[in-house]
Amino acid sequence: MWRGTGRLSTEAESSHTSQLLIPTLNHAGSHAARIAIIPAGYVGSAIWGSFFVMLSGGQKTATGAAALLVFMLLVSLCYAPNRTMIKINLFYAVLTSIFIYLEWMVFSPILNYIVLWYGVFVNVHAIYDTYQDTIRRTVQRSDAYACYEQCPCCLPKCVGIQWGIVNISLQILGAWIALVQMSDGCENKGWWECMAGDFAWDFNGDEIWRWKDDAMHNVEDLFNN
Repeated sequence: MWRGTGRLSTEAESSHTSQLLIPTLNHAGSHAARIAIIPAGYVGSAIWGSFFVMLSGGQKTATGAAALLVFMLLVSLCYAPNRTMIKINLFYAVLTSIFIYLEWMVFSPILNYIVLWYGVFVNVHAIYDTYQDTIRRTVQRSDAYACYEQCPCCLPKCVGIQWGIVNISLQILGAWIALVQMSDGCENKGWWECMAGDFAWDFNGDEIWRWKDDAMHNVEDLFNN
């Protein structure tokens, strides 16, 4: 049911977006903006999934992600098209709020795994939809075909492959950042302090981003322990 609903909603959103946004942007004459907006459905979902995955590594960051989800679910009630969507939004808003309470008052860690599940579910669904709608088959009303019309040198399936690579890369990036947060080196550090490490510019050309070494050491410590 979830898979079928997701595919139908994705195709409907793709068609609706193409019909509403593309003519407006044609009038504005912004070719680059059209290409940037077209993949908002497939790549945008992967970005949100990666966002939740990368914030699942710490207690405070997972709480922030969960609170943001609850807020968005409550706001979306104003735009819910039917009773079924209202019930689903309320169910997940209440359920996530319960997990936030349990995390801080009863047992920890639990919210990390819930936020991780949300992120992985959204990202896997985005990857699956990208494969089904843009790589496995070519649909003239799809976003990939709309992108092909804007850039004829890139076939619709090639567009889908590029989006698939981006989606998978975002999932890997989110998992890597979550692992860095879970390492012993980041135990008593804030999110930015953990990710930045000893951030510094090296204009000698040996190494521009020193924080990469710190992050890799943190991940190695996590697996070694």
